[in-house]
Amino acid sequence: MKKMITVTILSLSLLSCKHSNPLTADDRATGQGLHETFAGHFMIGTALSEPQILGADSSARKLVKKEFNAVTPENVMKWELIHPKPESYDFVAADALANYAAENNLFLLGHTLVRHAMTPKWVFEKKDGSAVSREVLLNYMQEHIRTVAGRYQGQVDAWDVVNEALNEDGSLRESPWYTIIGDDYIERAFTLAAQTAPNTALYYNDYNLFEPAKRAGAIKLIKRLQAKGIRVDGIGIQGHYGLDYPDLDEFEQSIIEFAALGIDVVISELDITVLPFPKKENQGADISMKVKLKAELNPYTKGLPAVIERQLGKRYEELFAVLNRHQDKISRVSFWGVCDANTWRNDWPVKGRTDYPLLFDRDMKKKPFASRLAPTM
Repeated sequence: MKKMITVTILSLSLLSCKHSNPLTADDRATGQGLHETFAGHFMIGTALSEPQILGADSSARKLVKKEFNAVTPENVMKWELIHPKPESYDFVAADALANYAAENNLFLLGHTLVRHAMTPKWVFEKKDGSAVSREVLLNYMQEHIRTVAGRYQGQVDAWDVVNEALNEDGSLRESPWYTIIGDDYIERAFTLAAQTAPNTALYYNDYNLFEPAKRAGAIKLIKRLQAKGIRVDGIGIQGHYGLDYPDLDEFEQSIIEFAALGIDVVISELDITVLPFPKKENQGADISMKVKLKAELNPYTKGLPAVIERQLGKRYEELFAVLNRHQDKISRVSFWGVCDANTWRNDWPVKGRTDYPLLFDRDMKKKPFASRLAPTM
C-alpha cells in the first residue's frame, strides 16, 4: 500500500521586513542597487525569514528587488519546517519564496537538505527513543531529498546539500547522521541530490572555515567526494564574523585553497556583529549555544555610537577588499538578513539584544559605509 503524504501548499509572493519607518520613494529611486555595484564581480544576496516571505510589506519587496539579485531562505526549507512529520510536508513558505524569486529574476539557493540541527526527532529516533536503523535513516534521506529537491527542480539554482558536518578540528561531527549511517552519509546525500536535481549546483556549507584545521577538514571532505566521482560544485563560507575576527589572512587563504579544488566559492551567510561575544572560543554559528541576557552584553540598545559604526564600516571595507581581490573565484556574497531589525544576531547567542550587523539599518536605510565596499575596477 502506498503511503499517503499530506502536503500543505499555498502560492504567495509576499515579503516583509520589520522596521520603524517605511522606505520612501526617494530612498528607492536614488543610487545604485548593491547587485548593480558588484555586477561583473559576484552576485549579492540576502536571506529571508518566514515572516518576510509571507508578509505583506511592499517596501521590503522593493528593497530586495532593488538591492539584491540572489535570495536564500533562512529556515523555511530546513527539514523541521518543510517536513515536520513523517508523511507531511509544508510547502507554503518555500513555494512563496520560489515564486517571488522567479517573478523577480533572483538566483535562489535552497537551504538546506541535510543538517544535524533543525531536523525533527522522528528522523533519528523511534517512538521508544532508540535510534532508527541505518536503512531507515537512509530511506528517510532519500524520500526527503527526492521530494524537496525534486519539487523545486528548475526553480532552485543551487542547494546547500549538507550543512555544518565538521567539528572545529576538521573531523566529522558525530551527529545522528554520522552515528547511525556512518561517514558515507555525506556521499549518499550528494549522490541523491545530483540524481534528483541534475541541473542544480550542489554546495557544502559551514562556518568558521577560516580556521586552518576546519579548512583542512573541508578540503579533505571535498577531495574524498571528488575522488569517488561525486559531484560537488561549490563551498559556502558562512561568514558570521565580528569586529576583531576572523584573521583576514586566514580568510583569504581559505578562498584560495577552496578555489584550487576547482569548485565555486560562495560567502553564504555574511554578517558582522558589533556586540561582545560571551565566550570567544564559541564564535561561529552553533545555534545550540544560548546565553542569558546581561546588560554588559547588550550595550547599544539606544543606537550605535558613531565610533562603533566607523569600526563596523572599516571591518566591512577590509573584508570586501579581500573579496574584490578574488572576485574571479567567488560567484556570490549573501548577507544573512535584509536589515538590522530582523537579523538573527539580535537573538543569538543571547536572546533580546540589539545588534547592527548588516548593510541596512532598522529603517531599511543603506548605511553610509556601504558605498565604500565597491570594487575599484
